[in-house]
Amino acid sequence: MWKVQPSPNIPHWMIPEIQRHHPNISGKYLCQLLLCRGISTREQLTRFLEIDSYQPASPGEFGAEMQEAIARLTLAYQKCISHNNPEKIVIWGDFDADGITATAVLWEGLRQFFGSSVSYTIPNRLTDSHGLNQRTIETLAAQGCSLIITCDTGSTNLAELQLAQNLGIDVIITDHHTLPPTRPPVLAIINPRNLPTDHPLYHLSGVAIAYKLIEALYMALPGVSQQPLENLLDLVAIGLIADLVELSGDCRYLAKRGIQQLQKQLDQPTRPGVAELLKLCQKNGDRPTDISFGIGPRINAVSRIYGDVSCVVELLTTPDPQRAKQLAINTEIANLRRRELQKNLAYEVREKLQRIDLSTTYAIVLSDPQWSVGVLGLVAGQIAQEYSRPTILLTTEGGTETGLARGSARSINQIDLYDLVYNQRHLLHNFGGHPFAAGLSLPIENIPIFTQAIDRELRQRMGGILLSQSPIIVDLVCTVAELGSHLFKELKLLEPCGMGNPVPKLLIKNCWFDNVWNENPYDLRGKKVQYIRTTYHLFDDSTELGFPGVWWGHYKEELPPGRYDAIVELDFNAHKRCYEVRLLAVRPALSETEINPPLIAVDIADFRNHPPGESTVLDDDNQPISWESNYLVVSDCPGSWEELTGWFAEAVKAGKKLAIAYSPPPRISPQEVWQKLTQIADNLSNNHQGISLQDLLEKLAIGDIALTRGLHCLKSLGYQIELAEDTPSNKLLYISSQTTGKIADISESDQDFGSLLDIFFATIEEEQFTRQYFCEVPLETIDGMCRIS
Repeated sequence: MWKVQPSPNIPHWMIPEIQRHHPNISGKYLCQLLLCRGISTREQLTRFLEIDSYQPASPGEFGAEMQEAIARLTLAYQKCISHNNPEKIVIWGDFDADGITATAVLWEGLRQFFGSSVSYTIPNRLTDSHGLNQRTIETLAAQGCSLIITCDTGSTNLAELQLAQNLGIDVIITDHHTLPPTRPPVLAIINPRNLPTDHPLYHLSGVAIAYKLIEALYMALPGVSQQPLENLLDLVAIGLIADLVELSGDCRYLAKRGIQQLQKQLDQPTRPGVAELLKLCQKNGDRPTDISFGIGPRINAVSRIYGDVSCVVELLTTPDPQRAKQLAINTEIANLRRRELQKNLAYEVREKLQRIDLSTTYAIVLSDPQWSVGVLGLVAGQIAQEYSRPTILLTTEGGTETGLARGSARSINQIDLYDLVYNQRHLLHNFGGHPFAAGLSLPIENIPIFTQAIDRELRQRMGGILLSQSPIIVDLVCTVAELGSHLFKELKLLEPCGMGNPVPKLLIKNCWFDNVWNENPYDLRGKKVQYIRTTYHLFDDSTELGFPGVWWGHYKEELPPGRYDAIVELDFNAHKRCYEVRLLAVRPALSETEINPPLIAVDIADFRNHPPGESTVLDDDNQPISWESNYLVVSDCPGSWEELTGWFAEAVKAGKKLAIAYSPPPRISPQEVWQKLTQIADNLSNNHQGISLQDLLEKLAIGDIALTRGLHCLKSLGYQIELAEDTPSNKLLYISSQTTGKIADISESDQDFGSLLDIFFATIEEEQFTRQYFCEVPLETIDGMCRIS
């Protein structure tokens, strides 16, 4: 399903204000996009368009944790310059692009102060898991390590952190993943999850937090370093954009500054390895897509193919051009191999799916002894989106020896994959992840029963209704004649695009494709790679000139003659020095009636943050509004478009207008919500009383999904939970436990509990973000999304 964003009313001041900043653009498309993304005031517009007007937050915003970290590093520096036996400092990184660039930032930054006494270690993707492990900690202790600094990892490794403390190793954690309920036994933990959700540092990824630590060290020890702090920003941009964090606040600032640094590398390389990567992926380094489609996949490919990523840290930091070129070539070969493996695996998965009755299949679970574990997650995500079903792919390679299958799982829409799989944990050997992605292992003999159990439970949850695909949101409708440099320059002002600020999707109606051809890329050794792309020229009735485009992963036969509606992204091909479109979706052209079916409209009155009852609210004619007789009032802030459109449908059915008259619930930290939930649970257990679900939701100020996950946390601690009907319209929750008052003790040692609590906290944060969005999204957007055909 395709959903076209409604065109908002553009304020009279907005286009002139945009043209004041950028006089050579029309501004009409940018206005529409910015208004739909919540940029509606002059101040917001200036901050968005002019990066120099943004004031980044100080590292001191991390408070006492940052102070403790800098005090410890300052002490280490004093020892380094006054003794012949400096401390051994080890950086503990992670094997994805964010973790690798974070390791490189700490490696370069700390060596300015500590020289060769700094080293790093990163787990092997093919043999190890994310995070700390006891074996390596014991080895580091035997080698004389006295300080570990983590990056993009470590917040929940409570047992390993306790071991480090017992062995006399101080630990400074820099991480952005969900925090455990109790502070780990570390010297400092610099994690933006400790900050309010609306703080400008809240969405920082691992590399950005590592940068903030180095920034604070530069401030504490001025004049020591020989390298400008800004030289690290290209690495920060690579990690931020590759990790798909929300690009708002300091994330957007750092990404934009980093791209400015990145685009200097081809002409004035300060980082020859990055310059070589840009040459190999034929990019200029001036756009976030140069990272997301170029540098990022190449960095990630090394761990997927080889496991060990120490060569990538060297690639990013070496000053030797010849060594950089050699390492970059190895990275390029790994990426080509990754593409080939991914394409072949996806083909094999689709072949297996042809032998399955998908009309009765709710969850896809497939296995094969030949599948490469390094690309299972990529293909599972691809298949999940393509077939609109949660997908679990497993490899049984080596199964004759271990008897275990290993794999990855990916979800879609609002299906809680973690909860779905966790309920079958008795069949598993190991499991971890979050609601939309997870890794698991299980005995090979359990695969058939696991497959049946997952599918059965999802069928029950869906009430026998198969999932439908999430709609593709179209940002703009335009013609082929409008494509080109002027539109590209206007859309480029949105960059850096990413989570929370996606690349604009353009709908071209009634178009056709000509000069269609598909080709295989060749690797650096001249070998044809089994990964396909189709090239074409796009036409419509607005012009006689075709516009070039590419469709990755598809064959030319998939574009037969005829007229189509197409969704594309406008791009610039740095290698060919031309503008082109990247095809995302295509369907046979619809008639105007099919494209724009008659709409059922309902008047929507916007009284957000001004609910009825606080004062007399007047209509457009200054007459008092009779809420009960004329309006269906939405007083509870919705948590999804489905919830809001449900109220819209109710208003249509009742023949009333709709009044959105809600305010966001008070922002309570996930830790406070958990504390309040455990207090309520203990009171109910002690008093042998029940509580209605609605009362509990209101007391905690959370939604149904978060409450469900909070109750799972209580169950893992030994609480018994029973739901009983008080009346047909009211259900009471009864909670009892033998472990009341011992939650802190249990949480420190129970790994399953820690994982569940991470998910609970993440769900609360997502609910708070969503509700804030529905309090700020323009009324025109709500009106357009709610209309019913």
